[in-house]
Amino acid sequence: MFEKEYDVVVVGGGHAGAEAAAASANLGSSTLLVSMNLQTIGQMSCNPAMGGIAKGQIIREIDALGGYSGIVSDKSAIQFKMLNRSKGPAMWSPRVQSDRMLFAKYWRDLLEQTTNLDFYQEMINDIIVEKGVIRGVITSLGIPIYSKSVVLTNGTFLNGLIHIGEKNYGGGRAGENASIGLTKRLESFGFQSGRMKTGTPPRVDGRSLNYKVMEEQPGDIDPSKFSFTNTSPLTKQRSCHMTYTSPQVHDLLRLGFDRSPMFNGSIQSTGPRYCPSIEDKINRFADKSRHQIFVEPEGWDTVEVYVNGFSTSLPQDIQYNALRSVKGFEKVKFFRPGYAIEYDYFPPTQLKNTLETKLIRGLFFAGQINGTTGYEEAASQGLMAGINAHLMLNDQAPFVLKRNEAYIGVLIDDLITKGTEEPYRMFTSRAEYRTLLRQDNADLRLTPISFELGLASEDRMKAVDLKSTQTKELVSFFKSQSFNVSEVNMLLEKKNSNYVKQPDKLNKIFSRPNITRDDMMSIESVSAYVKKNKLNLDIIEQAEIQIKYEGYIKKEIVNAEKLNRLDRIKVPEDFDYNVLDSLSLEAKEKLNKIKPANLSQASRISGINPSDISVLLVKLGR
Repeated sequence: MFEKEYDVVVVGGGHAGAEAAAASANLGSSTLLVSMNLQTIGQMSCNPAMGGIAKGQIIREIDALGGYSGIVSDKSAIQFKMLNRSKGPAMWSPRVQSDRMLFAKYWRDLLEQTTNLDFYQEMINDIIVEKGVIRGVITSLGIPIYSKSVVLTNGTFLNGLIHIGEKNYGGGRAGENASIGLTKRLESFGFQSGRMKTGTPPRVDGRSLNYKVMEEQPGDIDPSKFSFTNTSPLTKQRSCHMTYTSPQVHDLLRLGFDRSPMFNGSIQSTGPRYCPSIEDKINRFADKSRHQIFVEPEGWDTVEVYVNGFSTSLPQDIQYNALRSVKGFEKVKFFRPGYAIEYDYFPPTQLKNTLETKLIRGLFFAGQINGTTGYEEAASQGLMAGINAHLMLNDQAPFVLKRNEAYIGVLIDDLITKGTEEPYRMFTSRAEYRTLLRQDNADLRLTPISFELGLASEDRMKAVDLKSTQTKELVSFFKSQSFNVSEVNMLLEKKNSNYVKQPDKLNKIFSRPNITRDDMMSIESVSAYVKKNKLNLDIIEQAEIQIKYEGYIKKEIVNAEKLNRLDRIKVPEDFDYNVLDSLSLEAKEKLNKIKPANLSQASRISGINPSDISVLLVKLGR
C-alpha cells in the first residue's frame, strides 16, 4: 500500500504535527502526515484562542521562521488584542480569539496546498527500529509505513483517559478514541514515561446567557495581526464578556468534592499549575471570594460559547447547578460538560536539543508528549522537529535556537535541560533576555536564519531587509535631526513635561517615557520625513522601541554574549564524566543523564555549580 519510503512520517495532526509536516515538506522532504482523524487536523481541543502572554511571541516567531500558525490565526480571528500595552514592549503579547471551525479549515487548506505532503488516516501503535535507528511505523491494522525519520506528536491521545465526576472512559479528547499501544512499545526501548492531566470547561449555548449583566470585553480599536505576511487585520470583531464566580457558586461546587476525581484519588497525575480547574482554584485559594470567568464565542456565526476559567471534572449535575449561579448564566444550557483528561508523556530530558530522542536515531518528539501545555508551545516544537528531521536526513547542521534568540529556544532548552514534572507553559519571566525577544522584532531576529535554511521565502526576506533598513535610517534621523525649541515646547506643555531651553536632537525628546510616536508625528520635520519615505506604523514603532530602550537592549546584548561564550564550547556526545574525579557524584549523574551539547547548557542543569563548570573548562582545554 505504501510502496515508497518517506523521508519523514509525522504522527498526529494537532498543532505540533501540522507544523512539523508543513516544515519538513516545505524544505523538500517527502512527508506523510498520519492522523487518527483527518477531519480534526489543527483542531483547537480547548479554548478557541491563540497567543497571549509569552505565547503570542511564540506565534510571531513561528511565523517569522516560515510556519503556518500565524497565518491561520489571522485568517480565522474574530477578535484581536495586544495584551500588556500598559507595560514595556518586552511584555506586549498579541492574542486572537479564533473561529474554531475556520481555524481547522484553514490549517487543512494550507496543508493540502503544500508540495511533498501526503495524508493517511489511521492509528499508529508501533514503530520499526533497526539497530537503534528508526525505520518507520506500523498502523493498528498492521500496515508498515517505512520512513527515514518519524516525528511523534500524539498530544493527549496516548492512553488518554477522560474523567467526568466518578465516571471515566478512554479518549484523546471528547468524542475521539485514545491511542493505545505506543507507550508500551516505546518503554520496551528504554524510554521513561509519566502521566499528566489537563482539563477543559463546559461549552454552553450563548442564546441562554444574559450578556447585559456581564462586562463586555471588546477587541483593540486598531487591531494588529500575527503574521508578517500580507494577511489582513480585522475590520470587524466579536466581543467577549467577563463575569465572576461567587461564594454561593463555590459552596455548590464543594458539594461535589467527594465525587471529584481530583480529590477522591481517581486522578493522581499532575495538572497545569497556571491553568487550574475551578475546583482546584477554590480549594487552593479559599480566601478568594470570586474568580474571573471569560465568556468566549467559538466563532463568527455559532452560538456555542467557551466558558474560560471554569475548567472542571466535577459531576455534570454539580457543574450545571454551580454554573447556573454565576451572574448571567442563570438560564444556561449545556452543549457538553467539562472534563479532565489524563495522558502519557515522556520526560523531555530524553531528547537532544533538536528534539530527536537520545535512544533512537531519527525519532523525534514534539508537543504535549514532551510535557508541555498549550497550542503555541506544541506548534513551535513541531516546527523545530520538522526542520531538524529534514536537516538530519540531508547531513546538514542541526537547527538550534539559543535562549537569547527566541522564546522557542528558551522553551526547548528548559525542557531538555531541566525537564518538567508538571505541564510546562511559557511565560515572559522564563526568558532572561526578553527585552531582545519582543514580538515586534521576531522577523528581524529569525527570518534571515530561516531564509538560509530554505524555509522562509525570498519575499519574506525582502520585507525584513526593507524593515531593517528603514528602521535604521529612521533611528539615525532622530539622532541627527535637531528640533525647533518653540515647536517642541508646545508639545511638552500639552504632555506636562519639562521644557527644553536649547536645541538638541529629536531622540532626546523621543526617549522621554511620556512622549509617544503619535506625539512625535506632530513635529513637522518628523511627519515630513515619514511621509516622504512612506513609512508604516511598524517602522515608527521599531524606532520608538530602539530609542527608548537603547540602554536596556545594549545591556542584554552584552549579557547574552557572555552566555554565548559558553555556548561555543561544545561537549562531545560520548563524553565520559565519570573520569573526572573533581566532579561530585550528583554532577556526574546529571551530566551523564542530560548529556549537554555545550557548557552553557551544562551550567543550567539543576545541581551543577560553577566549580563543576570550571572542571569541565579545564578538561575541555579552555
